[in-house]
Amino acid sequence: MSETAYRPLSNADAIAIARDITDLFDADAELQCQEIGDGNLNLVFRVFTNPVQGEPTKSIIIKQALPYAKVVGESWPLSLDRARIESEALVNQGTLVPHLVPKVYGYDKEMAYTIMEDLSDHVIMRKGLIEGHTYPIFAKHIADFMAYTLFYTSDLGMNQQEKKRMVERFINPDLCKITEDLIFDDPYTVSDNNNINPAIADAHEQLCKDETLQLEVMLLREKFLTQAQALLHGDLHTGSIFITPESTKVIDPEFAYFGPMGFDIGAVFANLLLNAAGQEYWICDEKNREEYRHYLVHTIKDIWNQFHDQFLQLWRAHGVDRLSHNQPYQELYMQRLLQDAAGYTGCKMIRRIVGLSHVADIDTIPDPKAKEQAERLALRIGTSLVNANRKLEQIDELLVICESAFKGVYTS
Repeated sequence: MSETAYRPLSNADAIAIARDITDLFDADAELQCQEIGDGNLNLVFRVFTNPVQGEPTKSIIIKQALPYAKVVGESWPLSLDRARIESEALVNQGTLVPHLVPKVYGYDKEMAYTIMEDLSDHVIMRKGLIEGHTYPIFAKHIADFMAYTLFYTSDLGMNQQEKKRMVERFINPDLCKITEDLIFDDPYTVSDNNNINPAIADAHEQLCKDETLQLEVMLLREKFLTQAQALLHGDLHTGSIFITPESTKVIDPEFAYFGPMGFDIGAVFANLLLNAAGQEYWICDEKNREEYRHYLVHTIKDIWNQFHDQFLQLWRAHGVDRLSHNQPYQELYMQRLLQDAAGYTGCKMIRRIVGLSHVADIDTIPDPKAKEQAERLALRIGTSLVNANRKLEQIDELLVICESAFKGVYTS
């Protein structure tokens, strides 16, 4: 079937597809379907058995790419090949950290859908954080996810020629273009893509005038465009993480491509800090809010420290490049990763305040004053991290920047 024969799936189509998963569904099972997609680019179907007393409900997810950005419409066309990229990225991640990603049951190239494990017993991490929940083993899980997936797709952890062939399979121009524009361009210009609260219009005007900040953004953008360091998830925010107190599952790697490792690390950090800013409204009690922000900021430190140690452990045990085992080189490499992570953290925070797509942590705050305060706080943290990224030497310096931005709101 050619791309011209592609069509969006219906609920009935999804049920018919599910019936082919014979190792999960009985031939005579009664199946129901709901379209549950709330993202910007895809249709997402949940197909499940009718509840029967004494038997667990069986279910799957079918995710289909649309040939355009759903958030904008058909005026923003996108290649359906991103469905293949997402499926292959999930499979690759599944070989490295199978306990941290959903199981993939199948992929259809012509109709651009992937069939995968249903994670309805988990919650979207963004929602859990807005509600003030804590996740004690998240730092280890996400640190392991990033250490394994980044190391084993880098020139440090795989044959360099095989890596170059793998880079070719993950060229992802349409979705990279979205990232390039929405993160590294639009927030610093007057763009129709921006979505700016009029109450902080002055802050956006300052972003457009700040040439020192824009220099740092351009250096980070240059790395995003040119540095094929490892296979990134590409969109590793708390809306792409399903979680329970005991389990973490990373989903939605359709933005996967070979880029700078710090981009994935920074995406995680940014979303924890955006939630910390949003707690200006969600937690009313000042002491409780301070404690929760302390938890979020120090989760960043835990993630970095565990990622740092796990990545170096993999490098020392399985590094394929003999000269890369030079200890001073390893120390410099990790420092550069930290600096990149800090810079991309800031870029991600800024775009979520003035760019096209915001985060519910702040955007759903109903009180205009609290929302403005949260937005300005997030911009203060984001711009500080972008400006400081090339000077950082230790993770504690990043924490100090965050704590300074919380001055009057946050105390370490």
